[in-house]
Amino acid sequence: MKPVPQATSLRRAPVQRRSAERLTRILDACADLLDEVGYDALSTRAVALRAGVPIGSVYRFFGNKRAMADALAERNFERYTDRVTHRLEQSDGEGDWRAAMDAVLDEYLDMKRTAPGFSLVDFGNQIPVGARYAEPNHRVADRLTELLSAYLGRTPDDDLRRTFLIAVETADTLVHLAFRMSPEGDEDIIAETRALLRAYLGRVLD
Repeated sequence: MKPVPQATSLRRAPVQRRSAERLTRILDACADLLDEVGYDALSTRAVALRAGVPIGSVYRFFGNKRAMADALAERNFERYTDRVTHRLEQSDGEGDWRAAMDAVLDEYLDMKRTAPGFSLVDFGNQIPVGARYAEPNHRVADRLTELLSAYLGRTPDDDLRRTFLIAVETADTLVHLAFRMSPEGDEDIIAETRALLRAYLGRVLD
């Protein structure tokens, strides 16, 4: 079953499979409509219609469209960390921070290109459109510290956490620039981002 958002973003957490599947349809519909009409034109009624569920089912989980967007961002975050975890588990270069960095950046780029609604909500830091908040990047950095410290055989101390936070903030800014320049992400900017991250992380992790 696909991961569902944490209960903190929901009025009511699904307890049965049928309810979880309905929540998945609602979030899928929300993501598709974000790409088609944007956040301002998004409505709970349109989401219910697209998902093929009664409007009451939407309100059972969400009080408004912002709560839906927050839940979608939470799902994106869980799916992203699952993808990074899988990449690291399949990696032949265990302990190689460069392979780990490539996994972290590549999976984010792939979601930017393919995940519906991701361009507007990613992990929860772009609504209202253009707004930038620190909290989601702190959550990403904390989760990556947990994942990568084990992979790299390092102690997840404050220094490592700060290193990954700086890397996440830097990559976030530059990747958004790349996607403003080109719908698929400007390859030259992405290459510069990768080189910059390698240079910075190399000073700390080599």
